[in-house]
Amino acid sequence: MEFKNHLTDTICAVATSPGTGAIAVIRISGEKAIEITNQLFFGKDLTKVNTHTVHFGTIRNNGRIVDEVLVTIFKHGKSYTGEDTVEISTHGSPYIQQQVINLLIENGVKLATPGEFTLRAFLNKKLDLSQAEAVADLISSKSESSHRLALQQMRGGYSNEIQSLRKELINFASLIELELDFSEEDVEFADRNQLKDLVVKLHKTLDNLISSFQLGNAIKTGVPVAIVGEPNVGKSTLLNALLNEERAIVSSIAGTTRDTIEDEFIIKGVNFRFIDTAGIRSTTDEIEIIGIQKSFEKISKATVVLLLVEATISENDFSSIVNQIEQKINTAHQKLIVVVNKVDKEDLNLIQSKFASFKEVIFISAKEKNNIDLLKTKLFECVQLGLVSENDVVVSNSRHFEALTKSNEALLKVLEGIDKGTTSDFLAMDIRQALFQLSLITGDISSDDILDNIFKNFCIGK
Repeated sequence: MEFKNHLTDTICAVATSPGTGAIAVIRISGEKAIEITNQLFFGKDLTKVNTHTVHFGTIRNNGRIVDEVLVTIFKHGKSYTGEDTVEISTHGSPYIQQQVINLLIENGVKLATPGEFTLRAFLNKKLDLSQAEAVADLISSKSESSHRLALQQMRGGYSNEIQSLRKELINFASLIELELDFSEEDVEFADRNQLKDLVVKLHKTLDNLISSFQLGNAIKTGVPVAIVGEPNVGKSTLLNALLNEERAIVSSIAGTTRDTIEDEFIIKGVNFRFIDTAGIRSTTDEIEIIGIQKSFEKISKATVVLLLVEATISENDFSSIVNQIEQKINTAHQKLIVVVNKVDKEDLNLIQSKFASFKEVIFISAKEKNNIDLLKTKLFECVQLGLVSENDVVVSNSRHFEALTKSNEALLKVLEGIDKGTTSDFLAMDIRQALFQLSLITGDISSDDILDNIFKNFCIGK
């Protein structure tokens, strides 16, 4: 692989966030990491210290002190990258950081590319590819649930599941391949009934993993919640109440919101992405028509749809707009909640009786912020994200989802082939495809294009 050529370089980067802070950490990894750092460091002889030790001293440039630092040593095989690694903790001045980086470059160290430290961890077998991707997810996690999921995947829970599936299938694949060597003698080494039982088991497991993607993707990117309804029912007011800030323009003029407005809010450790859409109505205004079309697009992509109606709406008009929204959603995968607004202006008992036929209804006053906490609780209950534990195996990566889907399709062809008495060569082709797709997830088989696409999205220093 072309990427393995990178392992001959010693690389460095600032591992902490850009800007001024109390400290900054400069990471160096490679065969000469300790040797080169030792040339700049005045304190202990770093070539003679133990791994996982920290040492105080100074970094100097031709005898001039650049900074007082702490240097941490991680030796070959016992570091994140699997190589000799040094972390220099300096004061947080951008000037000091740049001076140290310049000295390292002058002594033969190269600047790391985005994700190169984690790439080396993968190439040196410290992480598989799914674990490496989870590192990026962990860094970008914005909520407790996304942090918990990324940490579980980084520790190998997900990849262990995939590796276990591969090993079971490889055992049968080897017997099928052996049959090809004796094709003229018409012998079977792989018991077809046992193979079928295994493939059925794997198919069910992959089905569960594939089904978990909607949940995992929601955890990773935030649960999309579309706020929809006719003009002037209080959608923007509700968004502002949920976010507890004046995010959207509120006006008595119908059609004020002509585009979608998005913002995020964390409820009980889960990140929700709220989308305030343009009011749905008949109009001749070309700009408003485009906004309404975008509203329907957002509805189709939302996990939860909040249909906001006024307490004074007639039963016929209510039925009409509910039917209109239900035609735009997939009731098997999307949740529709009716939110009745402006209940402070009407008799609550009469209002509740009007909407008694609809199961999921919450009565609020967005302007007075009444029952907003109840609505937040309902949103959390809808997605059930709080039930994900550290031991749950959940798919959150779209690349993994695609590979699992293709692997499952290949397994279904294997089952069909067994039932039809298909010859070993065709069974072997489908088994190879299933194994190939699973291998793409863990990186047992990977191309430079895949690796480049994954690691280019990492931050510098990781």
